[in-house]
Amino acid sequence: MTQQAAEGSSREAIFAKVREHLATERGVDPGEITDETRFREDLDADSLDLYELVMELEDTYGVPMSEEEAAKIETVGAAVDFVSERVAPPG
Repeated sequence: MTQQAAEGSSREAIFAKVREHLATERGVDPGEITDETRFREDLDADSLDLYELVMELEDTYGVPMSEEEAAKIETVGAAVDFVSERVAPPG
């Protein structure tokens, strides 16, 4: 992984990307989205919204996510952790 790719896959960078996507898709202020923000309860996201987010994360970071794994992710922080644990360089 190049240094630039490593920086782009830091937890903070992944969180920023997820927050930007959700703010745009859900029409909310990015500042309102935190690690504790719940997709369904706080953002009123439905299954299609969550599917689109999963697809974007898979495309951007090359991290496959099964339907079962996606179904267990309820908060923004959980989604960010899922991706960052799979793309961050070991260390």
